[in-house]
Amino acid sequence: MQPGIWQILIIAALALLLFGGRGKLSGLMGDAAKGIRAFRDGLKDSDADKPRDERAGTLPRTEAEKEDLKS
Repeated sequence: MQPGIWQILIIAALALLLFGGRGKLSGLMGDAAKGIRAFRDGLKDSDADKPRDERAGTLPRTEAEKEDLKS
């Protein structure tokens, strides 16, 4: 069974992608990593805009803490 023209072209394209030129594969991976990093930074920025209380979700335990919450 001999490979067809499309199979040869696909193998040639993969070979060029992997071995053709200076760091093309590493360049593609670097670009993908930059995109993921930018996405994660974008998610962090949306959370950073919200005010954050250190005691969020906890109940006051002393009378002084209750008074602090009233003011």
